[in-house]
Amino acid sequence: MKQAVGRTRAPAAGRGGASRGWHAVLAAVITAALITQIVLIVHGGADVNTVTSEGNADLAVRFVRLFSYFTIESNLLVLALAVSLVLNPARDGHLWRVVQADALLGIIITGLIFTTVLAGLVHPHGIAAWVNAGFHYFSPAWTLVGWLLFGPRPRLDGATLGWAFVWPLLWIGYTFAHGAATGWYPYPFLDAHLHGYGAAIRNTAAVLVLALVIAGILRFLDQRMPAITR
Repeated sequence: MKQAVGRTRAPAAGRGGASRGWHAVLAAVITAALITQIVLIVHGGADVNTVTSEGNADLAVRFVRLFSYFTIESNLLVLALAVSLVLNPARDGHLWRVVQADALLGIIITGLIFTTVLAGLVHPHGIAAWVNAGFHYFSPAWTLVGWLLFGPRPRLDGATLGWAFVWPLLWIGYTFAHGAATGWYPYPFLDAHLHGYGAAIRNTAAVLVLALVIAGILRFLDQRMPAITR
């Protein structure tokens, strides 16, 4: 890839090892949080993502709900990103760029929405508090700082960011279809049964606007910050 005229390139020496170490920590924390959350569910414990009672839902239903949360899907994308960067800090490819964009976009939205809207609605205790911190605080902050420090970039061109919105749009469609069929919604502000479809769709649109703003900021930084490709 040709370097853009006038762009500086960050020194490569030492960055590969530092990037591997940084993303290894990220992968380890997300893996530990996910395994612990699964164990909690198997033993009837709390799902740190839910803000409402699980009631008498059976184990299969609880697992479907777990992997229906935007938080969990975002963390899984970040885990895939982190593992790939441990293996190759200069990873590239068309599909990989979309995964990187989705991981960054998804986990930033996860952190922002949780801290501003949902944090006051959940009160995890004990080990669940650590799981909650891993998913909602550590992962968003560590992922963003890692990208700022180690890249790789430039990677976030317009086409990549356009394809990155396919996953969130599919998630929205699935969420409303699943909610219509079961009455369960992962987040209160999307609950069409509680607020009506008009309010739920407006709330969804507001999050999409936020996502567009974040995508624009990420692209600006990706194109303006020093290139890191090795």
